[in-house]
Amino acid sequence: MPGNGAVTRSTLRQQVADALRDEVLAGRLQPGREFTVKEIAEQYGVSATPVREALVDLSAQGILEADQHRGFRVPEYSLTDYRGMVEARSLVTDGMFQALAEGHGAFQDPADPRTAAALTTVRRRGEEAQRAAGAGELTVLIGYDLRFWRELSALFGNPYLADFLHRLRLLSWVCAVQHLRRLPDLRGLLWSGHTELVDALARRDATAARAVVTAYDTHSLALIERLAAR
Repeated sequence: MPGNGAVTRSTLRQQVADALRDEVLAGRLQPGREFTVKEIAEQYGVSATPVREALVDLSAQGILEADQHRGFRVPEYSLTDYRGMVEARSLVTDGMFQALAEGHGAFQDPADPRTAAALTTVRRRGEEAQRAAGAGELTVLIGYDLRFWRELSALFGNPYLADFLHRLRLLSWVCAVQHLRRLPDLRGLLWSGHTELVDALARRDATAARAVVTAYDTHSLALIERLAAR
């Protein structure tokens, strides 16, 4: 059928993008690493078109950088970049907590069974993230943390804010990973206040939620600044 090729290409495009993103977050593609469309196509055994599309997608997200003459490379984000990402994240979550205080989105009626069920799911995701953080399992933590914030932000009813926050969180992980991966043992060093945040939001306590996120941002900045100074 005529549509099958397009579907297959689209699927390959997403699969390659997901695989490369995971390679960056796992620290296997180091900052500054350069590669071409041909190299990635050969590595994954696919044609150049979905690879080129995947690389362009990742460049648009800030996970890769495009170089017109050399191909693509993993960006080398600075400590200043990380501070800016954390500040931007804070501004977005502040807007969400303001919506919470005003009763927007799913939080208009916290007793609604659908809202309660969604919060239960998000809390479960947070519990998994906390376990991974406590065990120092960075790759597992990143996966659950991104899903946790994506599902949590969706409850505020503004998909644009949710998408923007997801991008910021993804970029901040890309930036932080280059420092965190240098440590042999991350147990006890990673933030794990996910369920505390969910509980505050379930109570519609915007002040407590802000305090949790402020503590998280302070912790993250201090940790990355300390590692960057080594």
